[in-house]
Amino acid sequence: MANNIKCPQCGHEFEISSVISASIKSDLERELRQNLQREFAVNIKSKEDQIRQEIGEKTAILQAEIDFKDKKMAEMRDETLKLHQERMIFDEERKNFEIEKEKQLKAQLEDLREKVNKEISDQYHLRDLEKDKQLQDMKKMLEEAQRKANQGSQQLQGEVQELDLELELSRLFPTDSITPIAKGMRGADISQTVCTQHGNICGVILWESKRTKDWKEDWISKLKDDMRNSKSNTGIIVTQVMPKGTAGFIVRDGICVVTPEYAITIASLLRQRLIDIAKEKFFTQNRQSKSDLLYNYIVSHEFQQQIESVVEVYQDMNSQIQKERAAFEKIWKERESQAARLLHSTAGIVGSVQGLIGQTLPQVKGLDILGIED
Repeated sequence: MANNIKCPQCGHEFEISSVISASIKSDLERELRQNLQREFAVNIKSKEDQIRQEIGEKTAILQAEIDFKDKKMAEMRDETLKLHQERMIFDEERKNFEIEKEKQLKAQLEDLREKVNKEISDQYHLRDLEKDKQLQDMKKMLEEAQRKANQGSQQLQGEVQELDLELELSRLFPTDSITPIAKGMRGADISQTVCTQHGNICGVILWESKRTKDWKEDWISKLKDDMRNSKSNTGIIVTQVMPKGTAGFIVRDGICVVTPEYAITIASLLRQRLIDIAKEKFFTQNRQSKSDLLYNYIVSHEFQQQIESVVEVYQDMNSQIQKERAAFEKIWKERESQAARLLHSTAGIVGSVQGLIGQTLPQVKGLDILGIED
């Protein structure tokens, strides 16, 4: 108990040794803490100084490196710019070189192409001419075959129309003599001899059947020639195509021109007219004198046809003379023009030679100024 101490305030008792050790421990701890704090502060400051120094050194080194790199970068930029400029110049020169080479290559290729084409053209010229000749011959053969085919088709169509007309005439006029004219013989297509019930011949109608795409004026003159040769009284052309500006039925130069639908009607009228004329002649022929016979001959259809034949021959000859005169005048005009061009071309050649060698060239008679004016 002697080592215990009692607190006057609370009355608590505790050992003196524990109090002393606690006080000493507290003082030691405080002193140690202070020493540690001082050492730590010194160490911290030392470390901070060291770190600041290291940072300063590293910063200086880094700045030096940055400056060095900036310098290098500037040099590299200058070098890159220089290289870029040189590259641009090189590219431009290369481009110009390529363009020039391409032009030269194109020119060489064009020369080569022309040379090859010329060689090929020279090589195959005769073959092309032969092929052209063969093509032209084939074309002519095809055109001829087509023409013959069309001609054969038109001929067949015309024969069908002619046969139909022949059958219709035979059916409607059984007393008449309907005679088809054979192909290849001179004349029209059908000859209709008009007869009465008693068999008396009253006249002849000559038929021409046409079934083509175009009308031809020479059909009329041909039928009139056939009428004169066969001594027919009248003629009829049955055609699918009428002359321009007409339709149905017309009379041209004494020839009836009709379409097929009007053919039988016109035939009936002309046939009745021939029968009437024949009856009138029959009643009066015993009372006719020589003057009457002459008069009747003059006013007859036969005399009229003979006179018309003479007039037509004269007109044809006159027309042919006019055509020949126009043709020869055209030829003379062309020859005069050719001669004038030849003279002027020769004068131009002489003038060019005189301009080159001077007046040493002898004068050509007929090409001097007076000669040309004459």
